[in-house]
Amino acid sequence: MTIERTQEYSLNIGPQHTSTHGVFRMIVHLDGEVVTKIEPKIGYLHRGLEKIAENRTYTQFIPYTDRLDYLAGPHNSLGFVQAVEKLAGIEVPERAEYLRVIFAELGRVASHLFMIASGSLDICGWTPWSYCTRDRERILDLFEMTAGNRMTLNYFRIGGVSHDVPEEFKPALKSFLDDLPEMLEEYYGIFFGNEIVQSRMKSVGILPKELAENLLITGASLRASGVQYDVRKAEPYSIYDRFEFNIPVLYGCDTYDRHFLRLLEIQESGKILRQALRDIPEGPVQAKVPKVIKPPVGKIYHRVENPKGEMGWYVVSNGTTKPARVRIRPGAFVNVQMLSDIAKGWLIQDLITIFASIDLVLGEVDK
Repeated sequence: MTIERTQEYSLNIGPQHTSTHGVFRMIVHLDGEVVTKIEPKIGYLHRGLEKIAENRTYTQFIPYTDRLDYLAGPHNSLGFVQAVEKLAGIEVPERAEYLRVIFAELGRVASHLFMIASGSLDICGWTPWSYCTRDRERILDLFEMTAGNRMTLNYFRIGGVSHDVPEEFKPALKSFLDDLPEMLEEYYGIFFGNEIVQSRMKSVGILPKELAENLLITGASLRASGVQYDVRKAEPYSIYDRFEFNIPVLYGCDTYDRHFLRLLEIQESGKILRQALRDIPEGPVQAKVPKVIKPPVGKIYHRVENPKGEMGWYVVSNGTTKPARVRIRPGAFVNVQMLSDIAKGWLIQDLITIFASIDLVLGEVDK
């Protein structure tokens, strides 16, 4: 009796594919429908932002930073301007620090909402997509009424922010925060509590704690594998040490927990936003800085907790108006390496949900 075996073959997914969440390509090796190997391929955007930074003044480069993780623009700008401020010894006014935290946490909520929405869409869940994008629009409205832009804000400046928020900002933000608990209940009812979603995601794509630590995974993917690490607590920047909030941790290490952790983090961001809205002082929003910024000769590495993971900024100054070297450490770029390990042995339809749980934005990967 002869046993017939299937022949292993390879399948290209991307770089133009709705489920690759950007210009990403993976060569998937399959035995039938079972994934035996994945070769991630990146670099299709050819952005070269680090080299662009070296040919722009410090201020001119700020708009480019929003376009790294374009779903969470404020975080990228925050990391860069704080790195330059450390180099130049610039002290930021209190009100500007609060506004920065408010916009950073709004960006985190907006990013996580879109991650949940796109994750549901990848398994044909149209209703969660509609609910999450509907509520995300309210955050984009807050961005627009302040900065004039909805995604890439160009709002932060070296020494503070470009201008104060309008009068209607505060009541609109309070209204959003008042509605947030009900929103989270809706997301659980229509998505996370759904038995089909749970059967598709629970115990799928396991990222063990040891592997996550060895691969230097950061962000929600690390915390979903049982590691309580967040830069906002481990190495507080801005004024995060003034706020009371928790670092959610889950121990399932699977695709479901990597999605569900975003819901818990939205809840914690809501706590930070309420405290910031309550405590924000009056005063200037911009420090007195020279019109031409020339940090002294030196170098700095500064990191922040982005929605996709830890983002680091290495900036070298040679005393001129332009940085001599800029090196970006994006969380998504590092996190993509886990795909090959956690997807091996799963069916091709599971691969789509596993990939969604990493939460990649290729603008940050192909920096």
